[in-house]
Amino acid sequence: MHELQIINNYFNKLTKNNKNSLNLNDDIFFDKKNNLAVSVDTYIEGTHFINFKNPKLVIKKILRASISDLICKGVMPTYYFISGSGNKNSFSKSNLSKLSSSLNEEQQKFNICLGGGDTVFSKKLSFTITSIGYSQNIIYRNKAKQNDDLYVTGNLGDSYIGLRILKKKLKLSKSQNKYFISKYYKPEIHLKLVNELKKFASSSIDISDGLFTDLEKLINKLNISYKVKLKDIPISKNLSLLIKKKKLLKKNLISNGDDYQILFTASMKKRLLIKKISKSLKIRITKIGKILNKTHRSILLDDKNKKIILKNKGYFHNFS
Repeated sequence: MHELQIINNYFNKLTKNNKNSLNLNDDIFFDKKNNLAVSVDTYIEGTHFINFKNPKLVIKKILRASISDLICKGVMPTYYFISGSGNKNSFSKSNLSKLSSSLNEEQQKFNICLGGGDTVFSKKLSFTITSIGYSQNIIYRNKAKQNDDLYVTGNLGDSYIGLRILKKKLKLSKSQNKYFISKYYKPEIHLKLVNELKKFASSSIDISDGLFTDLEKLINKLNISYKVKLKDIPISKNLSLLIKKKKLLKKNLISNGDDYQILFTASMKKRLLIKKISKSLKIRITKIGKILNKTHRSILLDDKNKKIILKNKGYFHNFS
């Protein structure tokens, strides 16, 4: 079974009398009465990060990935709780000092504060972060409507290239390595967009597992489909140059996860507003497609409007 099947088959029923859990079909818990939003994420060495050779960068990636769950919902993160399992090597004095220093930098950058946590001894290194924020309302997951436009912030694919470099599956120049590895460890989190999202987004999710995996989560309980054009999916100039130089295929690079950009839908009436806010905040926001009714199949199209078959739509935790 994969993670969604486990949730639906075993745990969804436990939230039957708790509407704040959103049927476990969103990335956060939201108590509207108390304006409280909470998200929880766990990261394991070897799965969510390759190794712990650079604690300062690893913890930056983990914290940013965690607070992105709140940010994409239009909630400003306020506190975080961190629990870690490790041993004397992973939690050496040197590593703990680096973790503390890096977390302090992130707290200053994102105006958040440590609220607490826990530490336990384990042979396997892992971190769990609980992020907390306050808001009168949020942008829910399954609220997209037929004819809504489909948007994504920033660029996709850079993080995946960084991961391939770290795994020594791709050799590039020193400057290229530095750029892409930085994008892997320090994803671009759009804090400035938090208070603007609610003005136009009808539904939203952060891209953690891959563009198309998360897009299908965005509409998973609705009687709708999507149409996306490959040429419209935004990538950086650096990735565009790399694709040309290495003769890579864009379709293989844009849905591998770890982007942490915001994927959202919005009414066509909001196009001018979105352009205005994008320009004002200097945040790239790109319309990549459209929401259709269920009589159409969800589809990715090439430059000639021909259907593209993807071998990999993104990442799923599989327990079978």
